[in-house]
This record gives sequence, structure tokens and C-alpha cells, in this order.
Amino acid sequence: MQQSIIFDMDGTLFRTDTILEMSLDDTFNHLRSLNLWDAITPIDTYRKIMGVPLPKVWEALLPDHSNEVRKQVDAYFLERLIVNINNGKGGLYPNVKEIFSFLKENNYSIFIASNGLVDYLQAIINHYQLDQWITETFSIQQIQTLNKGDLVKAIIEKYHIKNAAVVGDRLSDINAAKDNGLIAIGCHFDFAQEEELVQADFVIDNLMELKTIVRQLEFVS
Repeated sequence: MQQSIIFDMDGTLFRTDTILEMSLDDTFNHLRSLNLWDAITPIDTYRKIMGVPLPKVWEALLPDHSNEVRKQVDAYFLERLIVNINNGKGGLYPNVKEIFSFLKENNYSIFIASNGLVDYLQAIINHYQLDQWITETFSIQQIQTLNKGDLVKAIIEKYHIKNAAVVGDRLSDINAAKDNGLIAIGCHFDFAQEEELVQADFVIDNLMELKTIVRQLEFVS
């Protein structure tokens, strides 16, 4: 497989903001019920660090709590995310299925490389029936280093990928592309940071712009 696009999930394909606040509220209400939290839900802090692996998230949001509490919170948060996804509370960004169809029709392999956990990613894929286009989904959970570049490298090595681009909204996606000699395409979506996007090879405001980019790169005839 020599033509591939590797997509991030949160903030790139899936509008995480649609379930983020309610899931965080659920989680911190749970902490309040256990007398482990007495302030507002730190949604703004989470938005700033969106895209990092969840263990890093809880280190930032719960700096004074034990690792055991963080693990429990992580499990509860994942549970609430999946419940909200299955209840149809979330949403895809515009044209996800359309661009997937275009890429598939042009003999592209589509992969997901995400900092999300396996069960969470599978819930999104199942709910929106994305598996008809996606070759395989890779979670940071599968990589001991928790490094997005290593996750992308695992995809490249498994599928012997030669020509590919990484599409994502955060610096970790851009760096993952650069570290592996791939094209970096930044998404100017909800969680994107201007200072990070300037490091991408291309920046898009809508996923359909990928049609023009892949033709420009001569990935598609």
C-alpha cells in the first residue's frame, strides 16, 4: 500500500467539543460526590492541552491527586465519553464521509492515529460506521512511549507505506509527520493553535480541501 492518509481523530474527524464538556462535567461531578473536588470543571485547561495522551491530561487537571485517583478518573471519563457517543451527543466534522469516499475511490488507504484510547475510538467508528473506509485504527494505548511519531511509525512499518500525509489539528500530528518524513496537513479547526499550524506543509479549513492537496502532491492521478 503506497498511497495513504493518516488521520488524527479528536479535533480532526470527530468534533470532540460536542461531548467534551458534558463528559468532563460528569467526571468532575463524580469527583465532587466523592469529596475529591470542590471547584469548577477545568474545561478551559483541558481545551488548551487537547491532543495530549489522557495520562498527561490528568496530571495537568489533577496535579494534587494520587496516580490511583487519576486512573479511576480516567476510566470514568472514558465510560462517560462512550455513553455520550452512543447516545448520539457527538458529531463528525463536515465532509468526513465524503472525503473518505473520495480517497477510497482513488485507491488510498485510510488510517487513524490517535491519542484516544482503543474503546473510545472504536465507539466513534462504530457509531458513524467509518470502518467501511478505514484500513486500521491505531491508538496511543498501543505504544509504550505515548509518542504520536512512534505511533505513525508503527503504521508505516506494518503497511510498508511509501507516500503518505498526516492530517491533524495539533503540533503532535505535525511532528509525527515530520519525524517520519511525511507531509503534514494541519486542520484549522476548533482546537488548533496558530503557532502550531504554521509548522505544517499545508493548512486546511475544510476536509474537502484535501482533494486539491493530494492532486497537487500527485498522489492521485
